[in-house]
Parts: sequence; structure tokens; C-alpha cells
Amino acid sequence: MEKKKYSSYAEIERDLEILKLEKDINYQKLVLSFQKTKDSITPQNLVNGFVSSYTDYVKKSYPEILQSIIPFIINWFINKKRGS
Repeated sequence: MEKKKYSSYAEIERDLEILKLEKDINYQKLVLSFQKTKDSITPQNLVNGFVSSYTDYVKKSYPEILQSIIPFIINWFINKKRGS
């Protein structure tokens, strides 16, 4: 980081004010982020997130599930018809 040379106290005060405002903005962003996180960790949101991720997984793997189950169902019907 390069050192800045100041020619007056007014420049120093201006930069200090800018740094203070940046610090306040970053603090408010942190508070807002914490509040959003706290609001998102409710039992209802956790359950909704779990259910939606589970349904997405089932929807994506539905063809594979059917491909693995259908042969068992067909064999079961064949064996039932034969009386085994």
C-alpha cells in the first residue's frame, strides 16, 4: 500500500470521514446479512428447503428409479401368474 501525502488537516479529516462512512456502510451490510440469515433459519424455512431439495432430487432421478423398479414389478407379475 502506497503512503499518501497530505498537505493539510482538511484532507486528513476528509479521508477519515470517508473511512468512517465506509466502515458504517460495511457494518450495516453485516447487520443486514446477519438478519437475513437469522430470518432464513426458521423451522418452516428449513423444512421447506429440505422438501424442495428432496423433490428436486426425486424429479431428476425419476427415470432411473423407474428403470430399476420396473423389472422387479414385471417379474413379480410373471411369478404371480405362474402361481409361484
